[in-house]
Amino acid sequence: MAYPRDLQSSKRRLRWLLGLFFIALTIPSVILAWQAHSRLQWENFHRYQVLAEELLGRVDQRLREMVVKEERRAFTDYRFLVLEGTPTANYERRSPLAVLPADSDIPGLVGYFQVDANGRFTTPLLPDDPAVSALAYGVSDEELSQRRAVREQLLQILSQQQPALASPVIAPALDDADEEVTVVTEKDVAADRARPTPAAPNALAGASVMDRARGGLSGFTSRPDVGSDAQQASAPIAAKEQKLAQAAFDRLSEAEPRLRKSKEQQASRNIGRVEELRLDRAFADKKTDTRSPLPRFKERIEYGAAKQEGAVADVPAEPELRAPAEGRSQAWVRMFESEVDPFEFGLIGDDYFVLYRKVWRNGQRFIQGAVIERSVLLHDLIESVFRTTVLAGMSRLGIVFDEEILSALGGEQGARYLSSGAELSGTLLYRGRLSSPLDRLELLFSVTRMPSGSAGRLVVWVALALGLVLTAGVLLMYRLGAKQLELNQQQRDFVSAVSHELKTPLTSIRMYSEMLREGWADDARRGDYYSFIHDESERLSRLITNVLQLARMSRDELKVAPHPIAVSELMDMVRSKVGTQVQQAGFVLQFACDDVAAAKRVNVDDDAFAQIMINLVDNAIKFSAKADERRIRIEARATEDNRVEFIVRDHGPGIPREQLKKIFRLFYRSENELTRETVGTGIGLALVHRLTDAMQGEVDVINREPGAEFRVRFGCA
Repeated sequence: MAYPRDLQSSKRRLRWLLGLFFIALTIPSVILAWQAHSRLQWENFHRYQVLAEELLGRVDQRLREMVVKEERRAFTDYRFLVLEGTPTANYERRSPLAVLPADSDIPGLVGYFQVDANGRFTTPLLPDDPAVSALAYGVSDEELSQRRAVREQLLQILSQQQPALASPVIAPALDDADEEVTVVTEKDVAADRARPTPAAPNALAGASVMDRARGGLSGFTSRPDVGSDAQQASAPIAAKEQKLAQAAFDRLSEAEPRLRKSKEQQASRNIGRVEELRLDRAFADKKTDTRSPLPRFKERIEYGAAKQEGAVADVPAEPELRAPAEGRSQAWVRMFESEVDPFEFGLIGDDYFVLYRKVWRNGQRFIQGAVIERSVLLHDLIESVFRTTVLAGMSRLGIVFDEEILSALGGEQGARYLSSGAELSGTLLYRGRLSSPLDRLELLFSVTRMPSGSAGRLVVWVALALGLVLTAGVLLMYRLGAKQLELNQQQRDFVSAVSHELKTPLTSIRMYSEMLREGWADDARRGDYYSFIHDESERLSRLITNVLQLARMSRDELKVAPHPIAVSELMDMVRSKVGTQVQQAGFVLQFACDDVAAAKRVNVDDDAFAQIMINLVDNAIKFSAKADERRIRIEARATEDNRVEFIVRDHGPGIPREQLKKIFRLFYRSENELTRETVGTGIGLALVHRLTDAMQGEVDVINREPGAEFRVRFGCA
């Protein structure tokens, strides 16, 4: 139906009002939901931040226990043999560090080592005294070969630091594992070393505090370590050698960027640097009024320098004082006091860590420590722990050493390893440093996806439900408002149409009745006037009947009483009721009823059925008045589903496709009331639909070529 402009403008105003209403409710609702979700997201972020801090604490606790255990090792444990016994009996045994494989809590341990003040490299796996054979202490030939291989591996690893020195420092001089490894130094150092070392004036000159505290060692033959004169004489040499031999370890303790390998080697091992990451710190730096920001993990355990007293068995320089290694009855004991610095931690190349300490003995510095495989240490102590936590599913972990990313794990696919530092980029969750001496290692957590949690999901679902309810409510209000506007317009059109439909026949009846009363019509035309008055009164009767039926429908008082009636009787009734109407309209009426359908009986109300057919015929006459073929066909035929179908077809212009589902609506008309050319009120087809439904029937319409065909189906009795 083409609505007038006032209806369209009314709908437009309704859309604007409802749109403003929707916006007015949506904006505060969205703000409220967003604030609630943001608050929950921040609390959720803080919860995972605490989990990351706890994970760092667990890793740090294990590393602290590992370092404390190493701190407790004596200076003499880094020798192959250690001296044990009492003042009356003593013996030598293998050091706890001389076990192969090493008995240590350090994952990825390659081996222990010591570099003395003269630059000589030794390992507890092999004797540092050429006079001592490892075979005499239960080491088999096969195990000896393995120990030599480990020593060579340690040498090769530590030699990676040589480019930092003026000349090579640590290098094996001989292939024999029982021979000492010396240092290639400058010529003047070699010359100074060749000078004879003066002997100590007496056996007690070098005795330490431990010696004197015991008041002499009964059963022990003591010998000083290095006489004071000899120490003073060799001090310049030792200082120079120490500078060369231990300079690499000094550089390891520096926090500056490490000396790197070639760019090709870097690309194969390194992931990137922290400053290259694009980390969003919006959550990490956020502060609230109710909770202070999470502090960084800054706890450090500083191990101060400790003093140790020790004794080692040594072989006298005089051949006549030596005893066989495998059956010594007494040992020369060298007593000393040493000062042990805290452990330090460094990275050698790209594959190994070194945990080492500096031990000061008689003014000379020794380096003692362990070489650790980097990948194994990081995997066992950090990565394996990270994989077992919920953090592995929502964050990425970067392991940083001096601002350089050594390893990274992704939060998806079972915490897979990352190949690029760019994959760590995201929202910074937490960044914390381990305790000393591993404080150059940091753990960096970045968020990949932040789980919303049950509360967050509830907020999202509530917001979605609120949005759906609000949207559906506004749409329903618009539909109801639009329908009400259409109904008001249709009611106005109905009043206009009914007024027109009532006024036209009444005016005609009045005009012809006055003409007959005044005697203005002759006998020949008097019959036509009576016939016209009859037709107009019939038309008026049909209109009043439809209006009354409409009133009953509005009050839900439409009552029908279906009962079995023969199809042939119904067709005869329709012929008698519409025959004259069709003929006077100038149409040809055709009836058709097959034998099968004529023999059937259908459950209908005869008055309601007659009104249905009259309205369909009246509709066909109105809309095909200008058709070239003025013919109406009424047909009854049986269907396969035991029904009878009644058909009313005209040969007019048909019905537009978009209006096929609308013509049965109440007050619906396909023309504008101001421009329409056909008569009618818009309730005829609506009554057809309501009456058919009341009798458990079906009605529809299809376009034919030409015309339209209405089909009404009823079940057989």
